[in-house]
Amino acid sequence: MDKTRIKVQAFLSKVPLFANLRPDELDRIALGTSKVKVERGELVFQRGEPCVGFHIVLYGQVKLSFTSATGAEKVIELIGPGHSFGEALMFMNKPYIVTAQAMEDTMLLHVSKPVIYREIHGDPDFACAMLAGLSQRMHSLMSDMESYSLRSGTQRVVGYLVKDCEEDESSELTLPAAKAVLASRLNLTPEHFSRIMADLSARQLIAFKGRHIVIPDVQKLKTCAG
Repeated sequence: MDKTRIKVQAFLSKVPLFANLRPDELDRIALGTSKVKVERGELVFQRGEPCVGFHIVLYGQVKLSFTSATGAEKVIELIGPGHSFGEALMFMNKPYIVTAQAMEDTMLLHVSKPVIYREIHGDPDFACAMLAGLSQRMHSLMSDMESYSLRSGTQRVVGYLVKDCEEDESSELTLPAAKAVLASRLNLTPEHFSRIMADLSARQLIAFKGRHIVIPDVQKLKTCAG
């Protein structure tokens, strides 16, 4: 993606929520958007701040997390290009319940609450698309809860590694964040995550150097986790 010239309407048309909108509808949505550039480590918003719209990642990556009173962090989600966050709270008229931080230099598209409400009131199909998007997010969170409650640490790590892999014999991927961040995302300690990765490597199920992972046999890795 050309980071210097991004046509908002063209980008919106590729976002699932807006994929079926007509050009004139995309034009109306675009009028209610603004680009927000955040540098690596910079906060997009903090827990407790008012929610006046939602964000879509144009490029870069955003981490959503909770922080306890003792300073411990729990990573909820990592948001990459083309994905959005903050929609549900926009409808609830409540402040943000998580903190959003850029994991790398990131460009966001902020979509204002008034423009979304206007389209919902005027277009039932758009309202249904918005509900479908929120339902999909809820389903994802429920899947996470099931994983944390019923799956072992190894099963969680393997599930994460193979979730986007084809059924080919081998696959390669690059972890989207530091191991400590991914460990928190999977509800593991960094030490436990590292032990699991080392064990998978010792069993020749994966090979890794830094964030680069090679999976020699995807099906064999899936089978090892049960």
